[in-house]
Amino acid sequence: MAIDKNDMAKIRANVAGSIQAHWKFFLIEGIILVVLGIAAIIVPEVATVAVAILVGWLLLVSGVVGLIATFRVRGAPGFGWSLISAVVGIAAGIVLLVWPLSGAFSLTVILTVFLVFEGIVSIMYALDHRRDGTARWGFMLFSGLVDLVLAFMIFTGLPATAAWAIGLLVGINLVFGGIALIAMALQARPAVKA
Repeated sequence: MAIDKNDMAKIRANVAGSIQAHWKFFLIEGIILVVLGIAAIIVPEVATVAVAILVGWLLLVSGVVGLIATFRVRGAPGFGWSLISAVVGIAAGIVLLVWPLSGAFSLTVILTVFLVFEGIVSIMYALDHRRDGTARWGFMLFSGLVDLVLAFMIFTGLPATAAWAIGLLVGINLVFGGIALIAMALQARPAVKA
């Protein structure tokens, strides 16, 4: 199903209206992201461990939920594969919770892939805003380019950088993402008052 130009214009107008209506929330979110990012940059080792623990909990909880769901639908096709998936999730979660630095290398690779995708999406988002004539689209473009540069830097520094890189990269990403949100919120603010 294709979206015609009128529908696309309505979607863009709705997004712009939502940003204008809720600019304070975007501003607050941006400020929080900048503060958390600065904290992660100051102590990247602690941020790396925090990310590993968070991912560990996510894997553990998803594994437990998957295990419960698997046993609830025992007769469904793929029971064995579902059971293996749940057990692997639980095991990976436990390993990350008990030895968070042991998973730092894998998490660093995953984070690098995430930064590449986020960078590309941010750049495309900025280019869409540029076509619409939105001012300050350059902040989002810059944020996307920073994501791509960070991904390249961390990938070329592996494996030595895995202990601190996750925390530092997350911190830098949070700072630039927060700045982009603050800029977007401040751009939408005058439109609300007008």
